[in-house]
This record gives sequence, C-alpha cells and structure tokens, in this order.
Amino acid sequence: MSSKGSKQTLFIHWRFVLVMAVVCLVFTALVSRAAFIQVIAPDKLIEQGDLRSIRTKIAYTERGIITDRLGHELAVSVPVRAIWADPKHVVEQHSFENKEAWAALAKVLDSDLESLQARVNNPKRRFVYLQRQVSAAVADYVEKLKIKGVYLKPESRRFYPTGEVSAHLVGFTNIDDHGLEGIERSYDDWLTGEPGKRQVRKDRLGRVVEDLAVIHQAKQAQNIALSIDQRIQAIAYRELKKAVAETKATSGSVVVLDIDTGEVLAMANSPSFNPNDRKQFQSYRYRNRAITDSYEPGSTVKPLSVIAALERDQIAVNSTIDTNPGWMQIGGRRVRDSRNYGEISLTKVIQKSSNVATSQLALKVGVEGMLDTFYNVGFGNDAGLGLVGESGGQMPQRRRWSDFELATLSFGYGLMVTPLQLAQAYATMGSGGIYRPVSVIKLEKPAAGERVFEEAKARAVLEMMESVIQDGGTGKKAAVPGYRVAGKTGTSRKAVRGGYGDDYVAIFAGVAPVSKPKLAIVVFVNEPKTDHYYGGDVAAPVFSKVMQGGLQYLNVAPDEQGSQVVQLQGAEHGNT
Repeated sequence: MSSKGSKQTLFIHWRFVLVMAVVCLVFTALVSRAAFIQVIAPDKLIEQGDLRSIRTKIAYTERGIITDRLGHELAVSVPVRAIWADPKHVVEQHSFENKEAWAALAKVLDSDLESLQARVNNPKRRFVYLQRQVSAAVADYVEKLKIKGVYLKPESRRFYPTGEVSAHLVGFTNIDDHGLEGIERSYDDWLTGEPGKRQVRKDRLGRVVEDLAVIHQAKQAQNIALSIDQRIQAIAYRELKKAVAETKATSGSVVVLDIDTGEVLAMANSPSFNPNDRKQFQSYRYRNRAITDSYEPGSTVKPLSVIAALERDQIAVNSTIDTNPGWMQIGGRRVRDSRNYGEISLTKVIQKSSNVATSQLALKVGVEGMLDTFYNVGFGNDAGLGLVGESGGQMPQRRRWSDFELATLSFGYGLMVTPLQLAQAYATMGSGGIYRPVSVIKLEKPAAGERVFEEAKARAVLEMMESVIQDGGTGKKAAVPGYRVAGKTGTSRKAVRGGYGDDYVAIFAGVAPVSKPKLAIVVFVNEPKTDHYYGGDVAAPVFSKVMQGGLQYLNVAPDEQGSQVVQLQGAEHGNT
C-alpha cells in the first residue's frame, strides 16, 4: 500500500498541466515568430542578410594601346596593385597588436611606423590608400604579412617603351590613368574603357558563391595607331638632340610629313623627357614645341613669295630681277642683301636668298596677294591635329600697310608660324600645289586635297629650290646622296621689346626626291649659342640625316638623274 501511495504522490497534475502549457506556449511563439518572419514581414531581414553577403564586383578594363603605323607599341598598360586599408576593420580587429607585421609594412613602403598607423587610426573612415602602383614583388610581400584590415586591389600603370623619343607626341597619364598631355589627353575618351559591374553573393571568407546580376556591361577601350613611323622618329630625335647639344641651343624641333597623304611621320623635340619617370615632369620639358611654339620663318618663305608673283602673273618663270646696287630704300628704311647680286634670275633669287628681289616681288603682288598665298598653305590657322596647345601662329592684321612692312613680309618677318605649319606649306609645294590637311592618326585612305597653286608653277619653284643645295647655295649641307633635294635655309633674328635682339632661330625646310616628292621635312633650332648659327650650318645637316634615313626606310627609289654633285664643307652664306 505504501508503494502505491508514493507513486500517486509523485504525479502532481497541476504541475504537469503547467509544463505542457509552457511547452505549447513556447512552441506557439516560435511558430508565430517564424510565420511572421517568413510570411508577413520577410523583407527587412532579407535586406539585412543581403547587406552582409551581396557585393558589387567591378571588372576593370585596361587603357587602350597606342602604336605607331607599323604596330610598334608606344604606350601600354602594365598590371600593378594598390595597397589600401579599411580603418574600421583595423580598429575593430585590433590589427595594431601585430606590431612586427606593421613594422615590416612601414619598411617596405619606405615610411615610419607612427605616421603609417596614424593614417588608418580613424574608425569612421572605410578606405585609405597606403601606396599605389606597387610592383608584384611588393604586393606579394604585403599579402604574406596578413595584416587585418590591409588589402590589395588591382590597377594598371602606363608604360612607354620608346621613352623620351616620342614623349611629346604620345604624352602621358596621371596616376589614375587619365591623359594629361599629347595623344593620351586628346584621345582620352577613346583610350579609356568603362568598367563592368555585376552583383554577386559572397560568403564570410569573401568567396563568390552566387552570381546574381550584371549591373553594367563593360566597354572595352579602343586602341590607336598613330601615323608616326618610329624608325624615322628615332632618327629625327637622335639627330636633333645631337644638334641642340653641339650648338648649345635652347631647344629644337623636327617635323616629317608624308607629302602624298598629309600624315605626320615624325615629330620630335629637344629637350625631351622620360614619361616613365615622373621626376622629369617639368613644363618646359613636356611642351610639344613643334605645334605650340611659333617663330618668324625668315627666308624659308621666299619660295612662297616667288609663287605668289607667278600665280598672279606679275613675273614669268624665266624673268630676271635687277637688285642693283644690293639694297633698296623703302619708305625711309633700307632693305639690303649681303652683297650686290646685280640682275639675277628667279633661281638665283632663291639660291642667294635675295631680300631686295623678294621685296620687289611683294610690292608687285600687294598685301592681299601675299596674305592669300600664306593663308592658302595653312598659315594663321592651327593644323587641326586635335592636340592640346596647338598654335595657329600669327598673321599680321593691319588696316594700313606700309611698303616696308609688305617688303619684310616677303622674307619672313612680321608673321609667326609653327614648325608643323611650315612643314605643311612645303608639303603643299612638294605635292604640286595641292594643300592637304595633316593627320597624326594613321589614315586608311589619304585625305582629299585642295589645289591652291598651279602645278607647273609649283613645280618650277621646286626646281629653283634645288639650287639652294648645290654649289653657290646656302644649304649645301642638306644634300642627300643619290637624291635630288629642294629646300631653303632660314636664319631669323628673334624679336625683343623695341626691336630685334642677338638671338637667332636656325631653320631648314625642304622636300625630296624632287623627281617625285615623298617627304617634307622642317628643322628648327632655337637660339644656338655657337659662332655658327645659320640655318645652313645648324639645321641643314639634321635635315640631311633625317631625310636620308626616312627615304631609305620607306624604300623610295633614288632620282633617275643620280646624286647631285655637291660640296659638304665650306658652305657659302648669303641672306639666309
């Protein structure tokens, strides 16, 4: 009886009911909560979950490649990495406790530990660059340190294989890969792609576990093929740099044009800079002087003065001009030659560079005729390359012209042109009077030209210019063995306030081969400091070397008449 009574005593009915009620209540609460979360109000928690797992992944695109006309690379993008930190993670994960790793990081970044940690000690910030564009070796080393809150991200750095040779034309970018100068700047939109964006889900270790959607489709960057022939460009830069150094000149420029197409085959300047070394980025170095700097062209425009007279029938090809007594009085001022040439032909006018003769021609042609001739070959307007800083030179704008001002215009004073503009003018004469727009981008089809001079008259002046390279001419050092060369020297005095100073610009401009002109080349050497500062001494030898190399690289056949008989030493100087 006692055993049965004790069992009845252990079972308490109300306690059982209470426990069951609590269990049912908890179960009901869990089911209700689950139903509320899953059915009634799931959006908030889904949002919270997505914030922890969904990320936007960016697919970076590399900047387009710049090549020369033959496919040689002038600018490429090299993959590098950037080191960055999330200050919030650094603080929350007590990253600074790993003192050895931080000390190693500071050492490899060439920084002191205190300043490095100070940059990432603000938990309110989420992104700080520690160093950009680091090498693969440095990136691997940092990755092995495994510092919490310090990460790596891919980026690219621009590399220029040709260095200073093509630096002015190609230009360079900033650290964010945006163009700052040259082609890099002018065609920045073309060379820059648009990164793609897609939405992914990541686990707690940062691994992608689900690809959700494409937010923005990537747009690949476009490549650019320049009209430059890097072989000719290298010769032009080498010879120009040598001439500038030997004459202790301030600067120099060379422009080479393809007469048949108007394409720029070379454009070199000195001094130059290495675009791979940002320490050399001074403004005086990276200015493309061939298109930004303008000079008075001096005697190099005398062939244009002759063409102006021929075009307006003020003189015939076989006419002579009386230059006695070697000077002429114009409006109370005197125009003179280096000596009295007497009565001379048009060929001798160009060969001896007679100021008196071209002044007489200009007075016959008149102001409008002279200015129209200059405008027809591109003076007064930029060449339209689309490069930043391109100058249109300067054409004089006067209501009234004195005879003396008109006379000086005929031998290159009173107007300003860039090396590119003068090269375009000589390309126009070399093409038989067809003016073509110039291009720095490789053309699939030559640009349509506009006839501005009669072919016969342009051809006649071209043959007159051959005499400049021959005995008795001022540009004998511009001769090219095996080829007929037509050209003109120029030595213009630089203007200063109140008149002209003691500095000069040595110029040579010409075309070859005369039988079928292919290249037009202009050489400017600014402010040579030696005793030899004439265009025939300073600029002509550079022209000769560049022209010879260019014709050989382009496989241009020598003239049928063979090489000219010239003397390369002891050039005579007339009015240059």
